[in-house]
Amino acid sequence: MAANFSCNLADTTSSLPHFWEHTIGSGHAPLALRTDWQAQMQRSHKELGFGYVRFHGLLCDDMGTLIGEGDNLFYSFFNSDQIFDFLHSIGMKPFVELSFMPRILASGDKTVFHYRANVTPPKDYAQWATLISKLVVHWIERYGLAEVREWFFEVWNEPNLDAFGSGKQDDYFKLYRYTAEAIKSVDGGLKVGGPATAANEWIDDFIAFCTKNQLPADFISTHHYPTDAFGQPGDDTEAQLSKSRRSVLRDQTREVRRKAGDRPIYYTEWCTSSNPRDPMHDEPYAAAFIIKTILEANGLVQGYSYWTFSDIFEENYFPSVPFHGGFGLLNIHGIAKPAYRAFELLHALGTEMLQVKGVHSTVDVWAVRGARSATILLTNYALPRHSIAAEAIQIKLGNAQPPTDATIRRIDADHANAKRRWQEMGSPKYLSAAVVAELDAVSRCEPESHPFDFRNGELDFDVALPPLSVAAVTFQFAVRDRG
Repeated sequence: MAANFSCNLADTTSSLPHFWEHTIGSGHAPLALRTDWQAQMQRSHKELGFGYVRFHGLLCDDMGTLIGEGDNLFYSFFNSDQIFDFLHSIGMKPFVELSFMPRILASGDKTVFHYRANVTPPKDYAQWATLISKLVVHWIERYGLAEVREWFFEVWNEPNLDAFGSGKQDDYFKLYRYTAEAIKSVDGGLKVGGPATAANEWIDDFIAFCTKNQLPADFISTHHYPTDAFGQPGDDTEAQLSKSRRSVLRDQTREVRRKAGDRPIYYTEWCTSSNPRDPMHDEPYAAAFIIKTILEANGLVQGYSYWTFSDIFEENYFPSVPFHGGFGLLNIHGIAKPAYRAFELLHALGTEMLQVKGVHSTVDVWAVRGARSATILLTNYALPRHSIAAEAIQIKLGNAQPPTDATIRRIDADHANAKRRWQEMGSPKYLSAAVVAELDAVSRCEPESHPFDFRNGELDFDVALPPLSVAAVTFQFAVRDRG
């Protein structure tokens, strides 16, 4: 039996700002010096609309930001300038994650990732504050105060996890105090925030600490993944994911919104899972998950930064397998995954959300108006080990004008699925230019004509949805459709 949904195109709309385009994640800062990283970043900005990019390790020794010999400190901002100059040249900005600890300032030897980022507190907080203030002054001199006031300064990364420090609030709050005071001493209009925690943690305590100590918290940042509520954050397995609720990230975001009050919220990491080698990252599952999760976060956050835009990524090592389950929207060759195409569909949406009536256990439907169009976006999604089947969907749109065109774009096992074609080729580890071109063509999410009936101001149409799929049906109108 078909599932039925309906929408009145003349109804009052709610706002749909493209908050998911505010920021996108990358990985290790020096990767931004690579030409292939830059090409993929420029493409993602142009095609998907991302405005800021965030990455780890801007202060690590391999960036050369601060190094030393004995008691002599040497500051060099050349590499960060090369990255920020590039971003500026393509119309993007940095979401500055202030991490990790330069070895010359570090109080210990604890490191994380294959590039051995030091995650211990500074042995001299005054010297840390000097580094931060020197950096900020340099950036203002280079890019101008008005520009740098549009940046975001986020203090550290996931300090609640032992992997990135002690995991203790007191240690992070001390670091935050010195960092925030250093930034604001340069200019009070610069934006600084945190706590940059995993799994939505420490929000209440962070706000209370800042309020008590009269410290700025211009924005709240945190991270979450579907499995963070089960077991330890970062402990990500398919079995744990199967225990999750279908809208668990929405529920968590609502709670963070409540805690943050009027403060802006920026999720600076989220993804299909926190496993850096998860096959689902490369498959249509991710596209359905992304669209459902993003649209459920509407009205709750100011930014929702997916982790990450590219498989040019090296926290553990740099894989050469074209589809290895990396976080990226694009693989190492720049071939778009279904996840990339999900963001492409979202980018094409208008900014006026209409109410849709209808309920289904795995199917969700949204209606978004543009200037002379209306797009009906559908997902058929369930978590691993949950029941899901192909569904036939019937949709009625009331108070419509006669459409001049109707198209459908699909993401599923048979559409925009380059990984499956690669597997059919025998999963080659290294790709020729011809194979890359073929996979790129297969990855595209091309529009096709879609049938509909129009009678007495009502549009009727059907959509067949395979399991773990996305479909976007767009109607074009000669004039704006307001009934």
